[in-house]
Amino acid sequence: MFLIRKKCMLQSGKQLGQWIFTIVISLVWLINGLYCKILGMVPRHEQIVASILGATHAHTFTICIGIAEVITAIWVLSRRWLKLCTYSQMMVVAVMNILEALLVPQLLLYGYGNLFFAVIFILIVWAHQQWISVKI
Repeated sequence: MFLIRKKCMLQSGKQLGQWIFTIVISLVWLINGLYCKILGMVPRHEQIVASILGATHAHTFTICIGIAEVITAIWVLSRRWLKLCTYSQMMVVAVMNILEALLVPQLLLYGYGNLFFAVIFILIVWAHQQWISVKI
């Protein structure tokens, strides 16, 4: 009986940790998509888009990117197609940050240092997927 209870406690603790990771990753996408891009609370994001894709449609592109990020936040929370979700996030973050570092480093919050934070986020997303995939 004690072993069964202990296993249940371990599983519920693991599940809580997994959900905390899921929520944190989802919040990164939600905040960047909704707050920074759709609501336009961080004008630097639209400046980056304008510098890379041109000023003519920068606002529209920024809103579309924000919508895609909000959808990603929902996808992360859903935990559906976990591997596809994980590898999609990793590729988008890597490509986006490499392009920004090469094309507009002066507009980035930490310049080339943003690449460090991108790698950390990619590792967190990957570790999250690995953790959820492990069966007790």
